[in-house]
Amino acid sequence: MTLSILWFLIIGLLFAIFLFLEGFDFGVGMATRLIAHDLDEREALMASIGPHWDGNETWLVTAGGAMFASLPLWYASLFSGYYYVLLLVLVGLIIRGVSFEFTKHAETKTGKNIWLWAFFIGSVLPPFLLCMMLLSMVQGIPMNANGDAFPKFFDVVNWLSLVGGVAGVLLSLVHGLNFIRLRLDGPLRDRAHALNKIVYPILFAGEVVFAILVFFQTDFFTKRFASSLIITVLIVLFSLLGYYGVLKNHEGWSFAGSGLSLSMVIVLLFNGLFPRVMIATNPAHSILIKTAANSHYTLTIMTIVACVLVPIIAIYFIWSYTLFTKRINPKGNTVKY
Repeated sequence: MTLSILWFLIIGLLFAIFLFLEGFDFGVGMATRLIAHDLDEREALMASIGPHWDGNETWLVTAGGAMFASLPLWYASLFSGYYYVLLLVLVGLIIRGVSFEFTKHAETKTGKNIWLWAFFIGSVLPPFLLCMMLLSMVQGIPMNANGDAFPKFFDVVNWLSLVGGVAGVLLSLVHGLNFIRLRLDGPLRDRAHALNKIVYPILFAGEVVFAILVFFQTDFFTKRFASSLIITVLIVLFSLLGYYGVLKNHEGWSFAGSGLSLSMVIVLLFNGLFPRVMIATNPAHSILIKTAANSHYTLTIMTIVACVLVPIIAIYFIWSYTLFTKRINPKGNTVKY
């Protein structure tokens, strides 16, 4: 039981890391149509995440793999019940991924613009759909005693899930704009700063609506009032930290605040789920961690492997980011992605 809870927490951590790292990639992709004025500027924005986007994306794959190996019943129920949503997420990630190469090799301006639009669309769809799916899941969905999930359209698409999806997009956007301020020089940096001053107040209004809907449409505050309240307050405080960094032009504080507020959304959802992994409209059919877990032997082997590999991966990520600290100037030398 202890190892199954540990792996539930590890999966939550992996999703939180994914949103922190890939969140700014999504935001940069959105910014290509919001602050960039020409092809050079859009390609400069793409180049700013070029060395890292694929590595950041692997945290989502790792989270899914960890779920499959450690809590297979959760994986089976979630991925079958939300098959079409996850398929659309995959389509978004694919068109965004190939847009890097196709933009670089396109021989005409029209061709480049087509793939830059694909880059933008592939940056908006995944955070919106993933957050929509997660907020749908925690409200409770139709399930049978075997753990099979049968969510209908309005179980997936409702006020809370839509607000959650929009909040995920806005949080990713401000995070991406804060990253742009760290990585680029010139007018793009100034425009990112100016746009964030506009987006943050909209985000705060969205967070208020989000908190109200979570209170009334989930059992988070009924079952885990204190922890849910603390985490909700932390989401707002980290967003305020990011906004403070924008107002005072402290780029590091802005980036840390926006990234942590994104990650805390996952903390809120996993806190509300515990000790369940899937919430059914009939509470008797909800899947618990202990029910979804793999064998003790499997979890033990996975834990040993994780203790060996995670430090190595962490060192590599830190090293890779230290290699690309020089600011990019869109009007300067050709940049690579």
